[in-house]
Amino acid sequence: MSRPAPLRLRGRSFEWGRRTYLMGILNVTPDSFSGDGLLAAAGGAGAADGVAAAVARALRMVDEGADLLDVGGESTRPGHRLVDEGEELARVLPVLAAVRAALPDVPLSIDTTKPAVAEAALDAGADLLNDVWAVGPGGVPLARLAAAREVPLVVMHNRAEAVYRDVVAEVLADLGAALERAASLGVPRELLIVDPGIGFGKTAEQNLLLLQHLDAVQALGRPILLGTSRKSTIGRVLDLPVQERLEGTLATTVLGIVAGGDIVRVHDVAANRRAARMADAVVRYGGMPPEEGS
Repeated sequence: MSRPAPLRLRGRSFEWGRRTYLMGILNVTPDSFSGDGLLAAAGGAGAADGVAAAVARALRMVDEGADLLDVGGESTRPGHRLVDEGEELARVLPVLAAVRAALPDVPLSIDTTKPAVAEAALDAGADLLNDVWAVGPGGVPLARLAAAREVPLVVMHNRAEAVYRDVVAEVLADLGAALERAASLGVPRELLIVDPGIGFGKTAEQNLLLLQHLDAVQALGRPILLGTSRKSTIGRVLDLPVQERLEGTLATTVLGIVAGGDIVRVHDVAANRRAARMADAVVRYGGMPPEEGS
């Protein structure tokens, strides 16, 4: 199967199928499910401390091998507190501006469902939009914004309730329809990335079934982003708390690469990079991989 055409961001070329790319997670929240929310990490000492913590983590993740960073200001965990537009803007904009100043050449993604937040984030230096509700009616405004600003859009699968007759077929159908809608709104197909939405609107059993058949997502013809890092399904399988789910995450990273995943969205960049490099050496190269900068 032929791979999608390369995507250029901040002067970097993302050549799909050449190697796996690492997206580091910057949660600018106090209530992230994974315990890595940077407002909590700052100890409540003030906004400046939160921004400094975010920049420090961004620098560390890039040093560990992150190819791009995903900034989010509202938790998406089950039962999370809803954040209004003003509060989300106050969380993400200072971080985006500071990270952009510290890392001028690193592509940044904004993880939001709010058009005003997305637009302000693009103005502050973000390069692509990551929409966790892209398959629903709420995905229309962000698709229109992506078209108007000519930026990439991550189209993620989600549902309000985990009710399916055939989870794999329905995820593919929902994603396919969302891709067609985004294209009809003016987003060039080469700027669309798909995410099957592991952990979003699915039971643990449905997540595992979707991971088992992840290779089917390649039929959509777009790069695949996989986000399994520290997710509750891993906790259910291994009976482990969130801070002990690294090995389970690495297993899903490797399995995702074997199934054709292109980007892995992770908290623990260094370990996932090593796992991805090893998996790439086997499934993409069949031998020693080239240097990442070449």
